[in-house]
Amino acid sequence: MKKIVDYRKLLGVTETAELSELRSVYKSLMKTWHPDRFQDEGRVEAEEKSKTIIEAYHFLVSIAPETRAQTLAEYTATTTQSNIADFEYKQQVLKVEFLDGNVYEYFDVPRAVYTKLVNADSPGRFARRHIFNEFVYRSVNKLVASAQ
Repeated sequence: MKKIVDYRKLLGVTETAELSELRSVYKSLMKTWHPDRFQDEGRVEAEEKSKTIIEAYHFLVSIAPETRAQTLAEYTATTTQSNIADFEYKQQVLKVEFLDGNVYEYFDVPRAVYTKLVNADSPGRFARRHIFNEFVYRSVNKLVASAQ
């Protein structure tokens, strides 16, 4: 997905970057671009740049393998035991809401896969076979919980 590639490029990390590397790169960039370091001129640009850096960092942390490994048991329980309540597709991002209240976003989902999901006799079975373990995902619930 373009968003993932852009965020990695912004932070200057590869897809194999671990959480510790993401954290150190983030801190370094924030030291450089923190708005308090700028006077009137450049402050607006620094505010925008720092917001983008923060967004990129939180996004990449949410899809990092280490983060997903920490929540694998909950994710597996949701995708195997709970039915799909609703789903939404926008710009190659499939957002799936489950009856147990969990919500996950799947990235780089081709439109053809989404079309097959919509037309499947059992969307849950189709998703378990072709989506849940095939695409990069992140929990939307965890984002809401950490933002409060």
